[in-house]
Amino acid sequence: MSIRFTAKACRGMVALAVATGLAIGVAGCGSGGGDDKKPGTSASASKSSGSEPSAQQGQSDTPLAELKGSDGLLLQITSAQRDSGGFVTVNANLKNDGPKSVVIPSALSGNETEITRNGRSLGGATLVDSKGKKRYYVLRDTEGRPLTTTGFSLIKAGESLAVFMQFPSPPTSTAEVTFQLPTFSSGTITISG
Repeated sequence: MSIRFTAKACRGMVALAVATGLAIGVAGCGSGGGDDKKPGTSASASKSSGSEPSAQQGQSDTPLAELKGSDGLLLQITSAQRDSGGFVTVNANLKNDGPKSVVIPSALSGNETEITRNGRSLGGATLVDSKGKKRYYVLRDTEGRPLTTTGFSLIKAGESLAVFMQFPSPPTSTAEVTFQLPTFSSGTITISG
C-alpha cells in the first residue's frame, strides 16, 4: 500500500467517526417528541381588570409573591418550576397598577453589557439561595441574549404583561429562594418540581 492510499483511508475513517458522533449528538439533543415545557417569549401586553394572574401552565390562582416596584409597577410571581434539564423557570405577571402609562426602567435589564445591548428585559433578576450561599443569574443563550421576556418598553395603566425568566437550578434540596429584581422589593418563593 502506498502512503497516499493509507492517508486517504485514515482521513475517511476519521470523517466517518466524526459524522457518526455528530449524528448521535444531534439525536440526543432532539426535542423528544415535543414534551418540552418551555415558556413562550411573547412580549405582548394583555389587558386585564384587576390583579389576577393570567392562566399560564403550572400556575395557581394565588401568586407565590407580589413585589412592588417604582411608579405603580407590580410583579406577581405565579410559578417557579424546576425541570429535569437543570433549569428553573419563573413565570410572573408584570402589572401597571398606577394611574398612567409607565416606561419600563432600564435597571430591570441589569448592568451587564452583554445583556443590556439586547434591549429591555428582566435580565437583572436573580435567585438567592441563602442556605447554599449562592446567587443565580438569568441564563443567556449562545449569543448573549437573556432567557427572559424581552422587547417591552411601556405598560399602560391597568395592563399586565405575562413574563418569564429562566435560571440555573439550585440543588434539589433547596426549595425556597429569594427572588430579586432591580427597583422591586425582594420576595421569598418556593420552587416546585
